[in-house]
Amino acid sequence: MRDFAGSARSAADAARRKELRRVLLSSCIGSAIEYYDFLLYVAAASLIFGRLFFSNLTPVMATIASLGTLAVGYVSRPLGAVFFGHFGDRYGRKSVLIATLITMGVSTTLIGLLPTSAQIGIWSPAALVFLRMLQGVSVGGEWGGGALMAFEHAPEHRRGFASSCSVAGGPAGTMLAAGVLGLFALLPQSQFLAWGWRVPFLLSAVLVGVGFWMRIRVAESPLFVEAQRKRQATGATHRPPLFDVLRAPKPLLVGFISMLAPFTLYSLVASFGLTYARKHGLPISSVLAIQATGAVFCAFSEVLCGYLSDRFSRHSVLIFGITAGALLAYPFLLLLASGDVFKTTAGFLLMNVCVIGPVLGPSAAYLAEQFDTHSRYTGASLGLQTASTVGAGFAPITLASLLALNGGGYQLILAFIVTICLLSGAVIGIRANTRRRRQVHALSTIIATPANGDHRN
Repeated sequence: MRDFAGSARSAADAARRKELRRVLLSSCIGSAIEYYDFLLYVAAASLIFGRLFFSNLTPVMATIASLGTLAVGYVSRPLGAVFFGHFGDRYGRKSVLIATLITMGVSTTLIGLLPTSAQIGIWSPAALVFLRMLQGVSVGGEWGGGALMAFEHAPEHRRGFASSCSVAGGPAGTMLAAGVLGLFALLPQSQFLAWGWRVPFLLSAVLVGVGFWMRIRVAESPLFVEAQRKRQATGATHRPPLFDVLRAPKPLLVGFISMLAPFTLYSLVASFGLTYARKHGLPISSVLAIQATGAVFCAFSEVLCGYLSDRFSRHSVLIFGITAGALLAYPFLLLLASGDVFKTTAGFLLMNVCVIGPVLGPSAAYLAEQFDTHSRYTGASLGLQTASTVGAGFAPITLASLLALNGGGYQLILAFIVTICLLSGAVIGIRANTRRRRQVHALSTIIATPANGDHRN
């Protein structure tokens, strides 16, 4: 009988491990496809969209306008977090993930079919902004679902590692986007600007099919299923998840401020860094190849840092990355200003491994742990996406404006970066201290309270 029970447990454990592997792979690949679409736009807007969709402006203003369209995608991300988060918390993570994938694929494919401003005038940038908004809504719902599926399927002691696999889909998508766009950038410039840039956007339709097939095969989050079962058993009423999040807003504010520095540092590397390297003489194909190389190392760094956050703590890894970002921002800009391929590559590798990996690897688990299961999709997504709107959406244009305002000098940029890092680092440290004190207090209360419930001194 014992052998039978042991065999049943072993079979159940093997099935759970197999399902977890499927979920991690699906989360990583699904996120990679979503971020391929989203970050393909970032690369294109940073390098070529200025002359295609804002050809009536001066080169400097066209670049600023093109970078400004990036902000549209980020501004709409909180809307996607609220909209898809509501359905993800009420009806399940899985179906929402499929919906976000299709929305992203359609909008990205249509960008590849857009006429330029030379062909249809002002309607071209208007349509571009609208489709970028749809991309933002989609990715606003994607992050919460993909990361939470991994987080909620994993055992408690492996949730940092598990959710980092979904986060690593970001640099994997960056690598794919930069690689494909860089490959077509090898075409003669006239052909690349005429049709070559469109092909990477049109490939989204194929990738969405792959992502759909993978996501349809995974099981729903077990924590969500258990929460729904308890709610039905107790007859609890269904309040909108956003109501619960806003009624006790402290976790939301903590998540927002904590993630400001990670996204500001990310935009320094992934968007402004591309423009800055291009400005100092590197061809588009070289810049994209360097970005793709950095993304490979970033993906490994994010997974490693997610694992380390399980071994040590989320806040220690996050604070390390934020501190490194504040210290390495100046050397990074110096290396890019050299105009040398090897120095620029070293700068991107340094930032991706020592900064972006540590600040983003543990981020999904850190945010998910701030909220209960019944409002986690909405709360974690909204906290992250509002931070991404400010930190990543407006940072590229802010950095470009500060550079122009300072006559090409770094002082204002560095002051901006350091200030944001200090703010986020302080909130993460205070939050960690508060939680530690609560845990110690709870433990001391348990030890001091007799088992029979007698509270005598």
